[in-house]
Amino acid sequence: MFCLSGTSVTVKEGDDAILPCSLSTNENIQDVRFDWTKEGTEKKVYIHDTGVDRSPALRGRVSRFPDDLKNGNASIRINKVQQEDGGIYTCDFPTRRKTFRIKLVVDSVLKVRNVPGAAEPHVTSHDQINGGVLLQCDVQSGLPKPTVEWQDSNDQIIPSEELQVSEQGGRFHITLKATVEKSGRYHCVTTQEEIKHQAQKEINVHVNEPNTGLIVAVAGVAVGFAVVLAVVILLRRYIKNKKKTNKKESSEPSAQELKPNGEQTV
Repeated sequence: MFCLSGTSVTVKEGDDAILPCSLSTNENIQDVRFDWTKEGTEKKVYIHDTGVDRSPALRGRVSRFPDDLKNGNASIRINKVQQEDGGIYTCDFPTRRKTFRIKLVVDSVLKVRNVPGAAEPHVTSHDQINGGVLLQCDVQSGLPKPTVEWQDSNDQIIPSEELQVSEQGGRFHITLKATVEKSGRYHCVTTQEEIKHQAQKEINVHVNEPNTGLIVAVAGVAVGFAVVLAVVILLRRYIKNKKKTNKKESSEPSAQELKPNGEQTV
């Protein structure tokens, strides 16, 4: 069996890893068997055989690219890799007598506690008058100096104020604040690459958002009142003009009070 020299893939722990494997012929392999195996284990990571896919190991975490099979691409994706996923993987085509070797390196920022100088975040929240919520993350006695970030539920960094940093005895005390205007889950993340330490603390935030239903109702009442007021004003003007017209008509002489020559009788 012909074994091709392998490649190396490096990803961070928690990210998705794509392990490449492709026949140079670019032939359609939809009905060609290929197996993915991790060296040192007995179970197959992934099996594709005549259109049927199986994932005995890493069940539910492995997928392929179905649209690329017709071009000879047998690459797989491993979701949310862990430290134990690292190692040598083989992509084997038994009928083609070809095997590819791929090394997966997991760059892990270990989430360990009780490490001297390891920074642990403490989070609090404070309601604000303008309706938002102020989040505060405090880190005490971090060594070495940690990076501190506020992230949302999608692990996206949110805008924050400038770090407040003080140092005492070579250890760092840090405060990071951020204002949010939407309800949801937020977490403060501290990272110390030098000692391979990362920690996070989550907080659930509820923002008192405006009652749009009440606003619409109040607006409706205001519009209704304005319409009624306009009708009343128009009606009063109509009555006033009507009275003036009647008064003018009653003050004019009738035809019987006029002389034949058109003069009025006294």
